[in-house]
Amino acid sequence: MKNKQTALYKTHIELGAKMTAFAGFEMPLQYEGLVAEHQAVRNQVGMFDVSHMGEFVIRGAQAKDLVQWVTSNDVFALQDKQAQYSCLPNLQGGIIDDLIVYKWDETEYYLVVNASNIEKDWDWIKTQKEEKNFDCTMENISDQLGLIAVQGPKAIQLIQSVSSVDVEKIPFYYFDTGKIGSVDDVIISNTGYTGAGGFELYVWNKDLEKVWNLLLQEGEKYDIKPCGLGARDSLRLEMGFCLYGNDINDHTSPIEAKLGWITKFNHPFVNATYHKQLKEDKPSKKLTAFIMKERGIPRKGYSIIDNDGEQIGEVTSGIQSPVLNKGIGLAYVQTEHTKLGKELFVAIRNKRIPAEVVKLPFI
Repeated sequence: MKNKQTALYKTHIELGAKMTAFAGFEMPLQYEGLVAEHQAVRNQVGMFDVSHMGEFVIRGAQAKDLVQWVTSNDVFALQDKQAQYSCLPNLQGGIIDDLIVYKWDETEYYLVVNASNIEKDWDWIKTQKEEKNFDCTMENISDQLGLIAVQGPKAIQLIQSVSSVDVEKIPFYYFDTGKIGSVDDVIISNTGYTGAGGFELYVWNKDLEKVWNLLLQEGEKYDIKPCGLGARDSLRLEMGFCLYGNDINDHTSPIEAKLGWITKFNHPFVNATYHKQLKEDKPSKKLTAFIMKERGIPRKGYSIIDNDGEQIGEVTSGIQSPVLNKGIGLAYVQTEHTKLGKELFVAIRNKRIPAEVVKLPFI
Protein backbone atom coordinates (compact mmCIF):
# COMPACT_ATOMS: atom_id res chain seq x y z
CA MET A 1 0.00 0.00 0.00
CA LYS A 2 1.37 3.40 -0.99
CA ASN A 3 2.31 5.82 1.79
CA LYS A 4 0.29 9.00 2.11
CA GLN A 5 1.82 12.43 1.65
CA THR A 6 1.07 15.57 3.63
CA ALA A 7 0.15 18.81 1.84
CA LEU A 8 3.78 19.89 2.36
CA TYR A 9 5.40 16.90 0.66
CA LYS A 10 6.65 18.84 -2.40
CA THR A 11 7.92 21.64 -0.15
CA HIS A 12 10.01 19.15 1.83
CA ILE A 13 11.53 17.76 -1.36
CA GLU A 14 12.37 21.29 -2.56
CA LEU A 15 14.05 21.99 0.80
CA GLY A 16 16.24 18.92 0.36
CA ALA A 17 14.68 16.85 3.12
CA LYS A 18 15.69 13.24 3.54
CA MET A 19 12.31 11.49 3.49
CA THR A 20 11.30 8.31 5.31
CA ALA A 21 8.23 6.11 5.66
CA PHE A 22 6.55 6.69 9.02
CA ALA A 23 3.08 5.63 10.22
CA GLY A 24 1.85 5.22 6.66
CA PHE A 25 3.18 8.62 5.51
CA GLU A 26 6.21 9.93 3.63
CA MET A 27 7.73 12.26 6.23
CA PRO A 28 10.94 14.33 6.50
CA LEU A 29 13.49 12.55 8.68
CA GLN A 30 15.96 15.45 8.56
CA TYR A 31 17.02 18.43 6.46
CA GLU A 32 20.39 19.81 7.57
CA GLY A 33 20.98 17.09 10.17
CA LEU A 34 19.54 15.87 13.45
CA VAL A 35 21.95 17.65 15.80
CA ALA A 36 21.72 21.02 14.02
CA GLU A 37 17.91 20.81 13.99
CA HIS A 38 17.79 19.69 17.63
CA GLN A 39 20.01 22.58 18.76
CA ALA A 40 17.95 25.07 16.71
CA VAL A 41 14.85 24.11 18.70
CA ARG A 42 16.66 24.24 22.03
CA ASN A 43 18.32 27.62 21.31
CA GLN A 44 16.28 29.47 18.65
CA VAL A 45 13.29 28.08 16.77
CA GLY A 46 12.53 25.06 14.63
CA MET A 47 9.52 24.09 12.57
CA PHE A 48 8.03 20.63 12.02
CA ASP A 49 5.40 19.28 9.65
CA VAL A 50 3.30 16.96 11.81
CA SER A 51 0.27 16.87 9.53
CA HIS A 52 0.27 13.08 9.72
CA MET A 53 -1.44 13.31 13.12
CA GLY A 54 -5.14 12.45 13.29
CA GLU A 55 -7.98 14.75 14.36
CA PHE A 56 -11.50 13.76 15.41
CA VAL A 57 -14.36 16.12 16.22
CA ILE A 58 -16.88 15.02 18.86
CA ARG A 59 -20.02 17.19 18.96
CA GLY A 60 -23.35 17.06 20.74
CA ALA A 61 -25.17 17.06 24.06
CA GLN A 62 -23.13 14.14 25.44
CA ALA A 63 -19.80 14.88 23.71
CA LYS A 64 -18.16 15.53 27.07
CA ASP A 65 -19.52 12.28 28.52
CA LEU A 66 -18.14 10.23 25.63
CA VAL A 67 -14.70 11.90 25.81
CA GLN A 68 -14.62 11.39 29.59
CA TRP A 69 -15.55 7.72 29.24
CA VAL A 70 -12.85 6.87 26.67
CA THR A 71 -9.98 8.94 28.19
CA SER A 72 -8.17 8.58 31.50
CA ASN A 73 -7.82 12.25 32.50
CA ASP A 74 -10.45 14.52 34.06
CA VAL A 75 -12.31 16.08 31.10
CA PHE A 76 -14.74 17.78 33.51
CA ALA A 77 -11.86 19.95 34.78
CA LEU A 78 -11.29 21.53 31.35
CA GLN A 79 -12.19 25.13 30.63
CA ASP A 80 -13.26 26.32 27.17
CA LYS A 81 -10.27 26.53 24.79
CA GLN A 82 -8.10 24.41 27.08
CA ALA A 83 -6.13 21.32 26.02
CA GLN A 84 -5.33 18.21 28.03
CA TYR A 85 -2.88 15.34 27.62
CA SER A 86 -4.54 11.98 28.15
CA CYS A 87 -4.70 8.36 26.99
CA LEU A 88 -7.26 5.88 25.71
CA PRO A 89 -7.29 2.84 28.04
CA ASN A 90 -8.24 -0.56 26.62
CA LEU A 91 -9.96 -3.48 28.36
CA GLN A 92 -6.70 -5.42 28.84
CA GLY A 93 -4.98 -2.92 31.16
CA GLY A 94 -2.99 -1.22 28.39
CA ILE A 95 -3.16 1.94 26.31
CA ILE A 96 -4.78 2.15 22.87
CA ASP A 97 -3.11 5.53 22.27
CA ASP A 98 -2.04 8.75 23.95
CA LEU A 99 -3.68 11.93 22.70
CA ILE A 100 -4.52 15.56 23.33
CA VAL A 101 -8.10 16.58 24.07
CA TYR A 102 -9.10 20.10 23.00
CA LYS A 103 -12.27 21.54 24.54
CA TRP A 104 -14.05 24.19 22.46
CA ASP A 105 -17.12 24.28 24.71
CA GLU A 106 -19.41 21.86 26.56
CA THR A 107 -20.66 20.32 23.32
CA GLU A 108 -17.56 20.25 21.09
CA TYR A 109 -14.17 18.57 21.52
CA TYR A 110 -11.24 17.81 19.23
CA LEU A 111 -9.13 14.70 19.83
CA VAL A 112 -5.63 14.71 18.33
CA VAL A 113 -4.23 11.19 18.00
CA ASN A 114 -1.11 9.48 16.68
CA ALA A 115 -0.91 8.87 12.93
CA SER A 116 -0.29 5.13 13.25
CA ASN A 117 -3.40 4.71 15.40
CA ILE A 118 -6.00 6.81 13.54
CA GLU A 119 -8.12 3.88 12.37
CA LYS A 120 -7.72 1.92 15.61
CA ASP A 121 -8.66 4.92 17.76
CA TRP A 122 -11.62 5.86 15.58
CA ASP A 123 -13.05 2.33 15.65
CA TRP A 124 -12.60 2.08 19.42
CA ILE A 125 -14.27 5.41 20.24
CA LYS A 126 -17.08 4.70 17.77
CA THR A 127 -17.70 1.31 19.40
CA GLN A 128 -17.84 2.88 22.86
CA LYS A 129 -20.20 5.59 21.61
CA GLU A 130 -22.57 3.03 20.13
CA GLU A 131 -22.43 0.59 23.06
CA LYS A 132 -23.15 3.34 25.61
CA ASN A 133 -25.52 5.19 23.26
CA PHE A 134 -23.94 8.63 23.82
CA ASP A 135 -25.92 11.45 22.20
CA CYS A 136 -23.22 13.00 20.01
CA THR A 137 -21.65 12.83 16.56
CA MET A 138 -18.13 11.95 15.43
CA GLU A 139 -16.24 13.37 12.46
CA ASN A 140 -12.78 12.37 11.26
CA ILE A 141 -11.09 15.45 9.76
CA SER A 142 -7.56 13.97 9.68
CA ASP A 143 -7.28 14.23 5.88
CA GLN A 144 -8.43 17.87 5.79
CA LEU A 145 -6.33 19.41 8.54
CA GLY A 146 -2.58 20.05 8.56
CA LEU A 147 -0.40 20.70 11.60
CA ILE A 148 2.79 22.75 11.91
CA ALA A 149 4.75 22.73 15.19
CA VAL A 150 6.81 25.88 15.78
CA GLN A 151 9.04 25.15 18.76
CA GLY A 152 11.85 26.86 20.66
CA PRO A 153 12.54 29.95 22.81
CA LYS A 154 12.03 32.32 19.85
CA ALA A 155 8.81 30.66 18.67
CA ILE A 156 6.58 33.13 20.51
CA GLN A 157 8.27 36.13 18.84
CA LEU A 158 7.96 34.53 15.42
CA ILE A 159 4.29 33.58 15.83
CA GLN A 160 3.47 37.01 17.24
CA SER A 161 5.07 38.72 14.25
CA VAL A 162 2.65 36.99 11.84
CA SER A 163 -0.45 36.48 14.01
CA SER A 164 -3.61 38.50 14.63
CA VAL A 165 -3.83 36.96 18.12
CA ASP A 166 -1.92 38.16 21.19
CA VAL A 167 -0.17 34.82 21.65
CA GLU A 168 1.48 35.90 24.91
CA LYS A 169 -2.00 35.75 26.43
CA ILE A 170 -2.50 32.08 25.49
CA PRO A 171 -1.45 30.09 28.60
CA PHE A 172 0.34 26.76 28.40
CA TYR A 173 -2.03 24.06 27.15
CA TYR A 174 -4.66 26.55 25.98
CA PHE A 175 -5.50 27.60 22.42
CA ASP A 176 -7.20 30.28 20.38
CA THR A 177 -8.09 30.87 16.74
CA GLY A 178 -7.02 33.69 14.45
CA LYS A 179 -5.02 34.69 11.41
CA ILE A 180 -1.49 33.70 10.49
CA GLY A 181 -0.54 36.19 7.80
CA SER A 182 -3.53 36.32 5.46
CA VAL A 183 -4.74 32.84 6.41
CA ASP A 184 -7.79 32.85 8.66
CA ASP A 185 -9.25 30.12 10.88
CA VAL A 186 -5.93 28.84 12.26
CA ILE A 187 -5.94 27.11 15.65
CA ILE A 188 -2.98 28.46 17.63
CA SER A 189 -2.21 26.06 20.46
CA ASN A 190 0.37 26.57 23.22
CA THR A 191 1.43 22.92 23.14
CA GLY A 192 4.29 20.86 21.78
CA TYR A 193 6.39 17.71 22.04
CA THR A 194 9.85 19.21 22.54
CA GLY A 195 9.94 20.79 26.01
CA ALA A 196 11.38 23.94 24.40
CA GLY A 197 8.12 25.92 24.40
CA GLY A 198 6.25 27.06 21.32
CA PHE A 199 3.01 26.57 19.45
CA GLU A 200 1.21 24.08 17.26
CA LEU A 201 -0.78 25.52 14.36
CA TYR A 202 -3.75 23.61 12.95
CA VAL A 203 -4.29 24.81 9.38
CA TRP A 204 -6.65 23.57 6.65
CA ASN A 205 -4.62 21.74 4.01
CA LYS A 206 -5.48 24.27 1.29
CA ASP A 207 -3.59 26.95 3.26
CA LEU A 208 -0.82 24.83 4.76
CA GLU A 209 1.93 25.62 2.23
CA LYS A 210 1.22 29.35 2.48
CA VAL A 211 1.57 29.31 6.28
CA TRP A 212 4.72 27.12 6.19
CA ASN A 213 6.44 29.42 3.65
CA LEU A 214 5.49 32.56 5.59
CA LEU A 215 6.92 31.14 8.82
CA LEU A 216 10.10 30.03 7.06
CA GLN A 217 10.53 33.47 5.50
CA GLU A 218 9.74 35.49 8.63
CA GLY A 219 11.68 33.05 10.76
CA GLU A 220 14.97 33.82 9.00
CA LYS A 221 15.58 36.69 11.44
CA TYR A 222 15.30 34.17 14.30
CA ASP A 223 17.58 31.58 12.62
CA ILE A 224 14.72 29.15 12.05
CA LYS A 225 15.40 25.66 10.75
CA PRO A 226 12.91 23.20 9.27
CA CYS A 227 13.16 20.03 11.36
CA GLY A 228 12.41 16.37 10.78
CA LEU A 229 11.26 13.35 12.75
CA GLY A 230 14.80 12.61 13.94
CA ALA A 231 15.06 15.83 15.94
CA ARG A 232 11.46 15.48 17.10
CA ASP A 233 12.37 12.14 18.67
CA SER A 234 15.61 13.31 20.30
CA LEU A 235 13.92 16.45 21.68
CA ARG A 236 11.00 14.54 23.22
CA LEU A 237 13.33 11.96 24.75
CA GLU A 238 15.45 14.61 26.49
CA MET A 239 12.22 15.64 28.24
CA GLY A 240 11.18 12.05 28.93
CA PHE A 241 7.98 12.30 26.89
CA CYS A 242 6.52 8.92 25.96
CA LEU A 243 6.39 7.72 22.36
CA TYR A 244 3.52 5.39 21.53
CA GLY A 245 4.78 2.03 20.30
CA ASN A 246 8.01 2.42 22.29
CA ASP A 247 7.34 3.54 25.85
CA ILE A 248 3.60 2.91 25.96
CA ASN A 249 1.46 0.42 24.05
CA ASP A 250 -1.53 -1.92 24.24
CA HIS A 251 0.09 -3.83 27.12
CA THR A 252 1.42 -1.01 29.36
CA SER A 253 -0.68 0.67 32.01
CA PRO A 254 -0.37 4.46 32.45
CA ILE A 255 0.43 3.65 36.09
CA GLU A 256 3.47 1.60 35.01
CA ALA A 257 4.44 4.37 32.57
CA LYS A 258 4.44 6.95 35.40
CA LEU A 259 1.43 8.64 33.79
CA GLY A 260 -0.57 8.58 37.01
CA TRP A 261 -0.89 12.36 36.62
CA ILE A 262 -3.14 11.83 33.58
CA THR A 263 -5.06 8.97 35.23
CA LYS A 264 -7.78 10.50 37.43
CA PHE A 265 -10.38 8.44 39.24
CA ASN A 266 -12.99 11.10 40.07
CA HIS A 267 -15.06 10.14 37.00
CA PRO A 268 -15.62 6.66 35.51
CA PHE A 269 -13.60 5.71 32.43
CA VAL A 270 -12.88 2.49 30.54
CA ASN A 271 -11.17 -0.07 32.84
CA ALA A 272 -10.62 2.51 35.61
CA THR A 273 -10.99 -0.16 38.32
CA TYR A 274 -7.97 -2.07 37.01
CA HIS A 275 -5.68 0.98 37.00
CA LYS A 276 -6.87 2.14 40.42
CA GLN A 277 -6.12 -1.29 41.87
CA LEU A 278 -2.70 -1.35 40.18
CA LYS A 279 -1.90 2.06 41.67
CA GLU A 280 -2.87 0.84 45.15
CA ASP A 281 -1.00 -2.48 44.81
CA LYS A 282 2.02 -0.77 43.21
CA PRO A 283 3.15 -2.05 39.78
CA SER A 284 5.95 -4.64 39.52
CA LYS A 285 7.71 -2.59 36.81
CA LYS A 286 8.01 1.12 36.06
CA LEU A 287 9.14 3.24 33.15
CA THR A 288 12.52 4.47 34.35
CA ALA A 289 14.89 7.15 33.10
CA PHE A 290 18.65 6.50 33.05
CA ILE A 291 21.87 8.14 31.90
CA MET A 292 24.87 6.15 30.67
CA LYS A 293 27.94 6.56 32.89
CA GLU A 294 30.29 5.46 30.11
CA ARG A 295 30.23 5.68 26.31
CA GLY A 296 27.39 3.75 24.74
CA ILE A 297 24.04 4.44 23.11
CA PRO A 298 21.13 2.48 24.55
CA ARG A 299 18.77 1.22 21.83
CA LYS A 300 15.21 -0.04 21.97
CA GLY A 301 15.17 -3.72 22.95
CA TYR A 302 18.53 -3.73 24.79
CA SER A 303 18.44 -5.57 28.12
CA ILE A 304 18.80 -3.85 31.49
CA ILE A 305 20.70 -6.09 33.91
CA ASP A 306 21.68 -5.93 37.58
CA ASN A 307 25.00 -6.51 39.36
CA ASP A 308 24.50 -10.26 39.18
CA GLY A 309 23.91 -10.25 35.42
CA GLU A 310 20.17 -10.93 35.77
CA GLN A 311 17.83 -9.19 33.33
CA ILE A 312 15.63 -6.74 35.23
CA GLY A 313 14.26 -4.65 32.37
CA GLU A 314 14.34 -3.59 28.74
CA VAL A 315 15.12 -0.32 26.98
CA THR A 316 12.12 1.25 25.22
CA SER A 317 13.79 4.44 23.89
CA GLY A 318 17.39 5.61 23.79
CA ILE A 319 19.68 8.11 22.04
CA GLN A 320 22.90 10.04 22.37
CA SER A 321 21.58 13.31 23.84
CA PRO A 322 22.73 16.27 21.68
CA VAL A 323 22.62 18.58 24.72
CA LEU A 324 24.25 16.30 27.32
CA ASN A 325 26.48 14.45 24.84
CA LYS A 326 25.71 11.26 26.79
CA GLY A 327 23.56 8.22 26.18
CA ILE A 328 20.11 8.56 27.73
CA GLY A 329 17.14 6.23 27.75
CA LEU A 330 13.84 5.01 29.10
CA ALA A 331 13.27 1.41 30.14
CA TYR A 332 10.72 -0.70 31.95
CA VAL A 333 12.59 -1.89 35.03
CA GLN A 334 11.53 -4.03 37.99
CA THR A 335 10.25 -1.55 40.59
CA GLU A 336 12.76 -2.50 43.30
CA HIS A 337 15.58 -1.32 40.99
CA THR A 338 14.14 2.11 40.14
CA LYS A 339 15.32 4.24 43.07
CA LEU A 340 17.06 7.48 42.03
CA GLY A 341 20.83 7.06 41.86
CA LYS A 342 20.60 3.27 41.49
CA GLU A 343 23.26 1.76 39.23
CA LEU A 344 22.01 -0.42 36.40
CA PHE A 345 23.78 -1.96 33.42
CA VAL A 346 22.80 -1.87 29.75
CA ALA A 347 23.81 -4.88 27.67
CA ILE A 348 25.44 -3.44 24.53
CA ARG A 349 27.22 -5.86 22.19
CA ASN A 350 28.07 -8.39 24.93
CA LYS A 351 29.32 -5.64 27.24
CA ARG A 352 27.74 -4.38 30.46
CA ILE A 353 27.79 -0.58 30.33
CA PRO A 354 26.93 1.12 33.64
CA ALA A 355 24.02 3.55 33.84
CA GLU A 356 22.35 5.53 36.62
CA VAL A 357 18.64 5.99 37.37
CA VAL A 358 17.79 9.70 37.17
CA LYS A 359 14.80 12.00 37.51
CA LEU A 360 13.06 13.43 34.44
CA PRO A 361 13.50 15.60 32.47
CA PHE A 362 17.06 14.76 31.46
CA ILE A 363 17.86 18.44 30.83
